[in-house]
Amino acid sequence: MTVRSAFPSPDTPGAAAPRAPFRFARRAALALGAAVIGYGAFAIAFPAHTPAAIGDIVADWTGANPHPIVLQRPPVQPLSAVAQLGRALFFDASLSASGKQSCASCHNPDHAYGPPNALDVQPGGLAMTQHGYRPPPSLMYLYRQPNFSIGPDAGENDDAPSVAQQAAAAAGVVKAQKVAGTSAAPQLVPQGGMFWDGRADTLQQQAFGPLLNPVEMANASVDEVAHKLSQSSHRTQFLQLFGPRVFDSPQLAVSEAMFAIARYQVEDPSFHPYNSKYDRWLEGRARLTQAELRGLRLFNDPHKANCAGCHLSKPGADGLPPMFTDYQYEALAVPRNRQLAQNRDPSFYDLGVCGPFREDLKDQTQYCGMFLTPTLRNAATRHVFFHNGVYHTLDQVMAFYNERSIAPQKFYARLADGKVDQYDDIPPKYRANVDVTDAPFDRKPGDTPAMTAQDIKDIEAFLATLTDEPGH
Repeated sequence: MTVRSAFPSPDTPGAAAPRAPFRFARRAALALGAAVIGYGAFAIAFPAHTPAAIGDIVADWTGANPHPIVLQRPPVQPLSAVAQLGRALFFDASLSASGKQSCASCHNPDHAYGPPNALDVQPGGLAMTQHGYRPPPSLMYLYRQPNFSIGPDAGENDDAPSVAQQAAAAAGVVKAQKVAGTSAAPQLVPQGGMFWDGRADTLQQQAFGPLLNPVEMANASVDEVAHKLSQSSHRTQFLQLFGPRVFDSPQLAVSEAMFAIARYQVEDPSFHPYNSKYDRWLEGRARLTQAELRGLRLFNDPHKANCAGCHLSKPGADGLPPMFTDYQYEALAVPRNRQLAQNRDPSFYDLGVCGPFREDLKDQTQYCGMFLTPTLRNAATRHVFFHNGVYHTLDQVMAFYNERSIAPQKFYARLADGKVDQYDDIPPKYRANVDVTDAPFDRKPGDTPAMTAQDIKDIEAFLATLTDEPGH
């Protein structure tokens, strides 16, 4: 019996012709797949060498910045003798009237030189029984703070970059409109300065402020502070550094003390380390998780969180690391904090630029209710937020941004007639100053929130990458 093959040979009559096109396509597909896998492995191992056009794709795969840049940091050198004196003064509680409060009491180095606790405001005064009006801002990165001014706002800020655009940061800064729409002429906006209202221009002025504040260090006069310095353990250093007659003038002695504290803040790298995960990511030395990467994109998205509209996330053309602030002032209208002693008086309002701590702009009512935009560096380590300390978690802060305009009843008290007293910590006559233009504040009651719950989690994950490593 003849056994026939189940598969006829090509010479067999009726046999099918070879499927050459199919074999070619299969080989091409296999080659393409191998190339993709190989390139993917190359991108994972060497993300910095991938083309700019696929930078975002590579970032999705690897979490790396495919186009790292070189950040320009301040040089690290041993502290000068003046800065060493400033460090000693910074931690010296004997310079307060109570003998219990130093600069570090409210600006703790273990808490990003900010408050060491979650109190709305910090205690102080002669017996440490009084309380401040505002929570202390962080002292970190203030060496780059410009002087206070009121000048044109061209509506320009660093654009929220794609990953690929990071490569061009040193060549020029791409700009984008901060405010929706286009105005006929640039607005004049407050910018720069220190404290929540910008009333100090220099680190010396900032350091001097608490010394005579009755609810902080509570000294009665410059003479009293100078006398304490002359009787302190720092006396010999003062004489060596500033001359044998430095204590002849109380004003001179105190000015030199403030200069020393300022030099400490400028020279000590712990005030400006630029060593957060995000800084390292910009330089190609760290990789973001998927949540952090999504958070970065949401942070930059002008139609979603729009954080980068005020908290600039991109390095400038000079290579300086991003400061996460535009140094400008905004009226966000956070709810009134009824736990603060001064707010028990229904006629009292903290109007920021318009007062009560500065009076030079009290007649510039278009700025009433505006407060300085702080850096978001190390924001994830804070336990008190905004100028009145009304919120204590990033969840609360993000909820306010996301829903202030669409569900005001969640944040503001009600009047006797039951109506929501929206913007209740700003007098009605100044409520037109409140930002209702920039996303996510550009929505109306009942609109869909700009961010989902997952979006907020991702943004908070990104904010954690702005925390500097301790011990520097």
